[in-house]
Amino acid sequence: MTLTIWATLIAALLLSVVPMAEHLEIGRPMWLALVLSFWAMNFPHRVGLLTAWFFGIAQDVLYGTLFGQHGLALVVVVFLVLTLQQRLKLFPLWQQSFALLVIFGLSQLLLLWLSTLSGMRPELSYYAVPVLVSSLIWPWLYLLLINLKRLRGFK
Repeated sequence: MTLTIWATLIAALLLSVVPMAEHLEIGRPMWLALVLSFWAMNFPHRVGLLTAWFFGIAQDVLYGTLFGQHGLALVVVVFLVLTLQQRLKLFPLWQQSFALLVIFGLSQLLLLWLSTLSGMRPELSYYAVPVLVSSLIWPWLYLLLINLKRLRGFK
């Protein structure tokens, strides 16, 4: 069970750095935030803030960004998902997508703020488009992971 969770998180980490066409790079989904949100929503006792921090630090190392920046953003995502976990599980997928749009938006706003504080002047679209793409991908990723969960016999 834990092996499947770790494998999907590592796959999400790798998907977040896989080369893409330059014109598509702006719409790269927030893979790690999506997968962490799924596992935190369905297995809050296995995936929590420490897991989010660990994978956020790994993402900082892979991106070469300010150390702890993505760690903090993913901790915020997982904290909000864990806080709203009981409600989110009752929502249909389209409402979950909307709720995650807001959660991911707050996370990206935090990253934008931290980038601005560190002296960079990033373009807003580089932070806004991934939020929209990620919320649109959520229903399909949810169905894929829930079927993987059933296939592997999770309870």
